[in-house]
Amino acid sequence: MSDLEYPAGLRYTAEHEWVRAEGDVLRVGITSFAQEALGDVVYVSLPAVGDAVVAGDTCGEVESTKSVSDLYAPVSGEVTSVNGALDATPELVNSDPYGEGWMYELRPTDPDALDGLLDVDGYTSQLS
Repeated sequence: MSDLEYPAGLRYTAEHEWVRAEGDVLRVGITSFAQEALGDVVYVSLPAVGDAVVAGDTCGEVESTKSVSDLYAPVSGEVTSVNGALDATPELVNSDPYGEGWMYELRPTDPDALDGLLDVDGYTSQLS
């Protein structure tokens, strides 16, 4: 494995999304593994505020110079915020995937939704 970062305080999906609890909402983005595999991100299509997303279903796309990849909802809930900065600067996904490159926030329908996601060890073990 390379020198990619996987913060321990986050939860992860097998589809390479990360999730961080921010009060009663969850902030979602893609992992450093995903952004590296994609290459230079040139466009991000996100769900709209108010959209209901279902765990495991596609809810957006990330377009890079190499390909277009689907975004999958890590948990079910209602989208409460999207990162508007990605409209003008989608490359934030590459330069800061766990910070300024976050994608959207949602309020989960199940308060225990994070329990079904991977911890950092579970996520990194499936990468090898």
